[in-house]
Amino acid sequence: MTTANSASSARPDGTAGTGQTTSPADTPTPGSTTGPVDPIAPHGHTDPGHGAGQVETRGIDQVPDDERGGRPRQLFAVWAAPNVSYLSIVVGATLILMGLTLPQAIGVILTGNLLWICTGIVAASGPVAGTSGSVISRAMYGVLGNKVVLVLTGWLIAAAYLALNWSAASVAGIGLAGRYGLPDNSAVDAAVICAIAGGTILIAIYGYATIVRLYTALSVLLTVVFVVVTGYVLDHTDWSYTPAEQLHGTALLVALGTGFTIIASTPLSYSNSPDLARYLPRGSSPYAIAGWTAFGAYLPSVVFTTVGALAATTLDMSDPEAALESILPGWFIPIFVIAVVLNTMTNNGMTAYSAGLSIQSVGVRLARIPAVLIIGVLGTAMTLYAILVFDFLTSVNTMLQLVVAVTGPAMAVAVTDLLLRRNRYRGTDLLGQERGGPFWYHRGVHLPGVAALVVGGVVSAMWVNTSFWVGPIAGAMGDVDIAIPSGMLAAAAVYWAGTRILRTIPRT
Repeated sequence: MTTANSASSARPDGTAGTGQTTSPADTPTPGSTTGPVDPIAPHGHTDPGHGAGQVETRGIDQVPDDERGGRPRQLFAVWAAPNVSYLSIVVGATLILMGLTLPQAIGVILTGNLLWICTGIVAASGPVAGTSGSVISRAMYGVLGNKVVLVLTGWLIAAAYLALNWSAASVAGIGLAGRYGLPDNSAVDAAVICAIAGGTILIAIYGYATIVRLYTALSVLLTVVFVVVTGYVLDHTDWSYTPAEQLHGTALLVALGTGFTIIASTPLSYSNSPDLARYLPRGSSPYAIAGWTAFGAYLPSVVFTTVGALAATTLDMSDPEAALESILPGWFIPIFVIAVVLNTMTNNGMTAYSAGLSIQSVGVRLARIPAVLIIGVLGTAMTLYAILVFDFLTSVNTMLQLVVAVTGPAMAVAVTDLLLRRNRYRGTDLLGQERGGPFWYHRGVHLPGVAALVVGGVVSAMWVNTSFWVGPIAGAMGDVDIAIPSGMLAAAAVYWAGTRILRTIPRT
């Protein structure tokens, strides 16, 4: 990766740039907001309202240099807060419930979370382009092709992840409501879900600066609460634990593959990492951005997923909330539940924030706040359905395994594109949507990107193994799930070959 100012630029159609990766339009004069502005974004404002405690009014339009600030290390807390997670504990327990030994489960946790490196790499494009990841992906799929991709990755999958995390918090919140004497009925359940969703959407509406300030404080608070939970778990851990029937051969490979897919699905879902880095100064080190993003997410993910695995050595984690509450003192249970809810809000606040930008990038003529509200309503509806109709733990595992058929190839395309372009993105070009523009490609579609996503998705689906769907290749190989590496490698290979054959990304 290189910074935007480190070398000459080249347009994606192969024509040479100006010898710089920024143009006068890319670098507004101090005190102005001159620069590329999407037609949907607000115009004419001198203060985008992105200070902490203020509602952010900026949409996907490029962030001027004079409105940027901060350092890459701030990204550590931004990514740590949502990953000090109750859902991580649930997922870690799942590995033991699948029949893995404790060392095997920890090995899967350590390797699966390495995919956060991809999230970090993609984040480095934010300060260079100065716009959201949903706009940067126009370089990969073309102006029109990107719209179709975003409907899937930016809307439907984002809404599904909102529902997944809200389900985790709602299960805990509903239990707390019952503890305080509220009736056990669908009306109370729905009220709890809507309250959690409403608080989350409020975070997304206030936007970037509030997220950075709030998450720094919450990362400390959540860490303290979950460290206390960890202490009680460690006190009940059976360090000599072995499954009643140890897995061997194909059965072991099946469990390891499925576990890896479940763990790695989380970092692969965060293709929105440029959104949270775009306000950093243009000259910020891409290595620092990638490193702080990846480390901020990796460390808590590993720690608290491991805590879940440790808990499952003695507790019945098929009902994780009840299991954990059985070892916690009564006075601490409300604190724990509140922490679970706050964690979910931090996680989904980021998702809803980026999903709102994705709606704008597709071309829906909405300001950012109404766009956030739409994705929030969709996610809330899915949560209500998941909680009131399906079993929570089954929903979690199936969801995490299925979405990698899309998120894995999409992440592979994003990383490959960044490496091929050496992280040289021009915000002015990316925001331009006119026919014949640098990212119009062939009739608005970048064929290598679309082909890579489709091929990678098909390959991944052939190798996935869930209770809902078993791919034919996985079935023929004894149900071994290698959906992530197969799909990502296929997508990266197709994208690299396609861009080289069609010369849509010039060699540098």
